[in-house]
Amino acid sequence: MSARVVVLAGPSGSGKSHLAGRLGLPVLRLDDFYRDGDDPLLPRITEGANAGLVDWDDPGSWRQDEALAAMGTLCRTGAVQTPVYEIAANGRTGVRTLSLDGSHLVLAEGIFAHHVVGPLREAGILAAAYCLRQHPVVTFWRRLTRDLREHRKPPLVLVRRGLALMRDQRGIVATAVAAGCTAVSPEEAYRRIHALPDGG
Repeated sequence: MSARVVVLAGPSGSGKSHLAGRLGLPVLRLDDFYRDGDDPLLPRITEGANAGLVDWDDPGSWRQDEALAAMGTLCRTGAVQTPVYEIAANGRTGVRTLSLDGSHLVLAEGIFAHHVVGPLREAGILAAAYCLRQHPVVTFWRRLTRDLREHRKPPLVLVRRGLALMRDQRGIVATAVAAGCTAVSPEEAYRRIHALPDGG
């Protein structure tokens, strides 16, 4: 293997993408492996005000096997083609080539990132795994302003989803920790990753 993976998990809006940008390492965006909006296998919300809508927070809404295969190829060969997913377009809009450019670490970030910790450890390519945590109100506001700015979904859907995620945030973090992540603030994650060999 030519590289190992640092997993950045955490609730939507916790600062994963921002931290990845600060670190300056190659980044594999796990959210690019979402299923297209017309995929019949997409899970649906069954109860409440959003019943019938796609449950984008269900791990069944993304292709974990495809993401793991991409990480294996990247660590083994130094480059891989990955999809480009646009939430506003409700699907994949193209592909891009991700290259390590000599780095021995690659960041894998996304709301389902904790699901890949075990398989990456078994494959021998896990460097570290962190779950970012902030105050639930901070996370809610950051997520809502981002999603509104990017026109991800209708405003009412975004507010309802955001409130539900805020209520569930402690459980989301606990689930990531149970999967093998260390819960830390974005600043602590930055310091720890920066201290890894080839971390910057």
